Amino acid sequence: MLEILFFTVCLLACTAGSICGIGGGVIIKPVLDATGAMSVTSISFLSGCTVLSMAVVSVYKALKNKTASIDLKLATYLALGACAGGITGKMLFDQIKQMTGNDNQVGLIQAIVLVIITVGTIIYTLKKDKIKTWQFKNVFISLFIGFLLGMMSSFLGIGGGPINLVVLGFFFSMQTKEAALCSVYIILFSQLSSFLQTVLTNNVPSFEIITLAVMIAGGILGGFIGSFVNKKISTENVDKLFILLMVIIVFINFYNIYRFGF
Repeated sequence: MLEILFFTVCLLACTAGSICGIGGGVIIKPVLDATGAMSVTSISFLSGCTVLSMAVVSVYKALKNKTASIDLKLATYLALGACAGGITGKMLFDQIKQMTGNDNQVGLIQAIVLVIITVGTIIYTLKKDKIKTWQFKNVFISLFIGFLLGMMSSFLGIGGGPINLVVLGFFFSMQTKEAALCSVYIILFSQLSSFLQTVLTNNVPSFEIITLAVMIAGGILGGFIGSFVNKKISTENVDKLFILLMVIIVFINFYNIYRFGF
């Protein structure tokens, strides 16, 4: 029964995540935290693995089918920065866990940060037509921004989430579909580096292999479905779906703040 729940959550989350470029983890992580079925550490790792599998499929499909055009050179600089950020974010997670000695405290911090990021994202998305954006081309700025995105996504265990779209839109003037593809490209590198860092340092948490298998299966299938749907719908509808998901995520994280904090 638990595996069916995990598969369904990952399938729906990664379908929506692939369409909107938010990675799916920003939905998977808080939803599974809310179930209390596993520890925060295990869910963070499994969520990252699922998002990584979704990102591989989404990037492959998008580049093969030319779903949207991106500046591959810029995206690669951001992705390289995200690699270093992914490792740093995982180290930060482990450090806070060691300091608090309590999984719930880490979950509380993650939920609070996610609420702040998500609310800020909603406000930006609703007001973006009135906000002046930039179009940076500098290599070092791109690497640094990629580093920050990778660190945040790795620490939160969400892949990339809504913050990627906001940052890519504000600093690089990317439209929604271009930002969505670039975001998933960054997620691929940040989650891969975070995964390797976890494995190589022997910090893999305990979980059932069947749970990982069904989550990855849901993530991969969701990546295929999301890439297909992304080609069929307009940018306006992508924006509407994005806002809806953000509102849902805020409410789930408020529940998690209550659950972990009280």
